[in-house]
Amino acid sequence: MSALEPRISVPAAPPSRGGVLGPAYRTLSVGIISVIFLIAFEATAVGTAMPVAARELDGVGLYAFAFSAYFTTSLFGMVLSGQWADRQGPLRPLTVGIGAFAAGLVCSGTAGIMGVFVLGRAVQGFGGGLVIVALYVVVSRAYEERLRPAIMAAFAASWVVPSIVGPLAAGSVTEHLGWRWVFLGIPALVVVPLVVALPAIRRTASGPVDPGAPAAFDRRRIRFAFGISLGAGLLQYAAQDMRWLSLVPGIAGVALLVPAVRGLMPRGTYLARRGLPSVVLLRGVAAGSFIGAESFVPLMLVTQRGLSPTLAGFSLALGGVTWALGSWVQSKGRMAPYRDRLMVIGMVLVAFAIAAAPAVLVESVPVWTLALAWAVGCLGMGLVIGSTSVLLLELSAPEEAGANSAALQISDALANVVLLAAVGAAFATLGGGAVGAGHALTEGASASHPGAFLAVFLPMSVVALAGAWVATRLHPSPVKGEGKS
Repeated sequence: MSALEPRISVPAAPPSRGGVLGPAYRTLSVGIISVIFLIAFEATAVGTAMPVAARELDGVGLYAFAFSAYFTTSLFGMVLSGQWADRQGPLRPLTVGIGAFAAGLVCSGTAGIMGVFVLGRAVQGFGGGLVIVALYVVVSRAYEERLRPAIMAAFAASWVVPSIVGPLAAGSVTEHLGWRWVFLGIPALVVVPLVVALPAIRRTASGPVDPGAPAAFDRRRIRFAFGISLGAGLLQYAAQDMRWLSLVPGIAGVALLVPAVRGLMPRGTYLARRGLPSVVLLRGVAAGSFIGAESFVPLMLVTQRGLSPTLAGFSLALGGVTWALGSWVQSKGRMAPYRDRLMVIGMVLVAFAIAAAPAVLVESVPVWTLALAWAVGCLGMGLVIGSTSVLLLELSAPEEAGANSAALQISDALANVVLLAAVGAAFATLGGGAVGAGHALTEGASASHPGAFLAVFLPMSVVALAGAWVATRLHPSPVKGEGKS
């Protein structure tokens, strides 16, 4: 039976009356968009306060782990959430995830030493992994197929305001009240999505898809989830340590990652098999290449062109607007027949932006050209990320939406970890200096060798260009038997 053919009946979505903000969907849409807004504001605000927190806690040496801890535990949370949502519905993993997200922020905000701060980031990442997959399952079960592109576009749009306001607000709070209030203030926002979203989700998407299915978790997938999380952490540590002895955790990380990835991803993912495997692969290629490059943009502007950290970060603000624009374009019903072509164009735009970014290493090139180039890349990402989410739900049977959504998010997060580790190692080897997972150093860092930045941006542009080819393989082949893994 085809994955496109539901094998069981599922609760029908509410009858359509208007769009995602129509009477049938308004409360639910506002609630889940509030959750995304919370995650977006945290991502932009906390990153601004992080360097100050690391200096005050005497933990600059562990600065990178404050970022990688979030990604590695989120991988485990994603798999667990997929299992949980498929068997019991998305309500519980979403509730627990929001609670863990808030608890992690409180833990980091009250930390007296850097180790406790990193622990809070790990708890927060676990919660974030639970939340994001549960939200995809909510979209799959509560919204009609024709409305899914629009709600995905709304998710992207919810990043616009945080991407502009977040760094400025966090910088002001850090300067006048202290960095801890950035972490301790955000959990108060949890009340809004809890009050608004959860009752609506209980009405429209609660309970298992198949009440007769086994309620127990797949222990094999949980073991793989632990393996992928631990393996990613070891690989990140090895890339940052840069000693011969770091080969040991690096090899151990790869040994854990390979079987776990094979067990959690759709069969044929890393062979770019047509259909769902290529959708999952494209998500990782797009996210990994873009984030791997974007993480070095502020550092390049600070060390090579002398911008302040605030101005360097603000140079990326326009990208939040164009990302939302790209997501809005792909959400229009008349664009559905051209979705594959839009995704190819999107990846070409991403490759162009990444390749063009290091032009600012030449003193005669105005800094604002990077802001424009990055806005073009964000437009491409809006086209691609929204479309991969829509295609994943189209190609997934209802009872597989959780597991497949987890695979999509794992591909995204794992590509971020692996590609950041790779380009970070190349950057350091070529004299780039200490880099914490691609994030800018403390103030006063000396200029790095320009060639180190080329070792980041040029390989990532090649990866993005490869994604344009993967985007031609997103639908099953009409030829039977193609693409065995």
